[in-house]
Amino acid sequence: MLQRGAEDRKTGAGQYFTPRPLIDAMVDCLQPRPGESITDPACGTGGFLIAAHAHIVERYEDQLYGDQARKLQTGAITGYELVRETARLALMNMLLHGIGTSEARPLITIQVSLAKSPHKFYDIVLANPPFGVGSVTGEAYTSRKDFWTQTTNKQLNFVQHIYTLLKTNGRAALVLPDNVLFEGGAGAEIRRRLLDLTDVHTLLRLPTGIFYANGVKANVLFFDKRPPAPVASQRPSSSGSTTSVPTSASRSSSAPCAVSISTSSSPPSTPAAQTTRPEGQVSASARTSTMS
Repeated sequence: MLQRGAEDRKTGAGQYFTPRPLIDAMVDCLQPRPGESITDPACGTGGFLIAAHAHIVERYEDQLYGDQARKLQTGAITGYELVRETARLALMNMLLHGIGTSEARPLITIQVSLAKSPHKFYDIVLANPPFGVGSVTGEAYTSRKDFWTQTTNKQLNFVQHIYTLLKTNGRAALVLPDNVLFEGGAGAEIRRRLLDLTDVHTLLRLPTGIFYANGVKANVLFFDKRPPAPVASQRPSSSGSTTSVPTSASRSSSAPCAVSISTSSSPPSTPAAQTTRPEGQVSASARTSTMS
């Protein structure tokens, strides 16, 4: 029902729906496991959350009993949504898929995700943030002191917000339009910070028109949050003074994702687009310097 509504492009319902093949591909790349906390800060009707739950149940069914099963059903998977009616759809959708209970506290929080610094942190963040320029409330989120830079671009703010949501070594996958990859100013600063503080290991180029807005060129960005760089140790020298010895920050062990996405019943005529990042560089199709 939700998918049919999303296909009605005249009403704009597609803003609440991400194609199922794309959702499944992103979840398969992140490989959620029992015991991990998972969220979507712009959850719409809950597609990412339901797919993450299904992935865990399918692959770890023999481990899901007792407290582990209860946690998965009632608190490990949560989301945030701005529109009250859409949040109700998400809660109904999750209940129908065995996530949450009618008696427990709702797993979807209705709020402007960007307005406040997070008080809870997650192992996995999956998101398809809303496309567009300008904040939902007309504010520039100047109160967010944890943001690297101030901007009214919602996608750039969601990139910053998702970084703050992650635990150390947490994993994220988010859908982003082209402007996030190529915009100067705040966009360039955010890209620099991402490369410095995370392991941006995969950039997936999506087919044009995969979402309700015709002509929107989109990508999926995968990154892992690195541990903080350790403070340089002090080593005494032969003269009695001390010398700073920098130690390298540990890197994530994530390998680039191999992704295949098909939104039709027939096999694609060409391989699905997939790009990976060599050390210190992100590639977007043939353009390999867009995030540097």
